[in-house]
Amino acid sequence: VSIVTLSGMSRARYYTPSEVATHNTSSDCWVSFLGKVYNLTPLCEEHAGSVLLKPIVTNAGTDISHWFDPKTKDIKTHIDPITCCVAPFTPMGRFVHIPPKCPRSDWSNNFGIPWWKSDIYNIGTLTEKTRKIRLFNTLTLQEQTIEVCREETMTEILNRYLLYNTHAASYTWKFNGKNLEMTKTLQDNGISDESESFYELNMDEDDFLPAIHLYFNDDLTEF
Repeated sequence: VSIVTLSGMSRARYYTPSEVATHNTSSDCWVSFLGKVYNLTPLCEEHAGSVLLKPIVTNAGTDISHWFDPKTKDIKTHIDPITCCVAPFTPMGRFVHIPPKCPRSDWSNNFGIPWWKSDIYNIGTLTEKTRKIRLFNTLTLQEQTIEVCREETMTEILNRYLLYNTHAASYTWKFNGKNLEMTKTLQDNGISDESESFYELNMDEDDFLPAIHLYFNDDLTEF
């Protein structure tokens, strides 16, 4: 999934771990691994009723990077104690597209690319770090605290804020009295992430979240 920024450039959509966590059933199954987010719902529909879905559905909504070798980006392997051969390491049980330990007549490998190597399930990128910010509407005097991705531009953050205010694009966004550049990130706009400093000082960063002030313009733009 990608969105179009104000400059007309398309860029990857970022997701927070909490967003991934809400998709945790066989009918709505997301996972993340190796920095990417995948929607495996179509895979679950294709293999509905198969016991090979159990490890995937059990881990729906979570990060499963520990299943993979970060160098090869493939499933981790081990020496199987029964066959003494190199085999995929699946301690939670064999899952879809993992071959059986021994030859079987009911196993078919004509599925093409295994799901963890296929881009068709990839819907975006998992953020390296989340941030919380306060958005204060100077017209209505309402305030919302939202969690965003560190890599997101202000336009992408605006898209998140549309849930609370459908006219969000009709406002001028400011920080410390300075207009924010909507094609830049929080950091690039001078809104530094000071969470590590607060941690070192044993202070609750939620008490010191940066506040962005929204000033209403004279139109009612809706998305």
